[in-house]
Amino acid sequence: MSTGTFPPAGDWIRGISVRQPWTTAIVSGAKTIENRPQHWSWRGLVLLHAGLQTDRTALRVPLVVRTIRGRDLPTGAVIGVARLTGCHQDPDGSPPCSEWAEPGLWHLELVDVQELALPIPARGQLGPWKPTEDLVAQVRQQLPGLRP
Repeated sequence: MSTGTFPPAGDWIRGISVRQPWTTAIVSGAKTIENRPQHWSWRGLVLLHAGLQTDRTALRVPLVVRTIRGRDLPTGAVIGVARLTGCHQDPDGSPPCSEWAEPGLWHLELVDVQELALPIPARGQLGPWKPTEDLVAQVRQQLPGLRP
């Protein structure tokens, strides 16, 4: 698939790897923040990559169980796209910004989440990563309206 007039993928989209079941909670639309130990400066589109590992303890958290009930938990694949609009920490002593927020961590703000109909096998990495042109082309086959 041709990228047409799009800039190179690494210029307008990044990937974020998240362990399951957290990735599925994000693509469900319920989890609108992702907790990270460091601030992220990237703003824009991110591929939501389900990492190879599953957080087994999270599978016993009632909020998570209610959110992912009946959904597949693919790993090692891109399963959605979101727009990262900000990154913040909650001020000390203030209530959390979301029921998904972990105190003391940075919260990536995710909006406009789109789930892929079919997971796309891919390798991720820690921190924001640059996807290949081929991976972005595969995502755009499922989300043809995806634009920089």
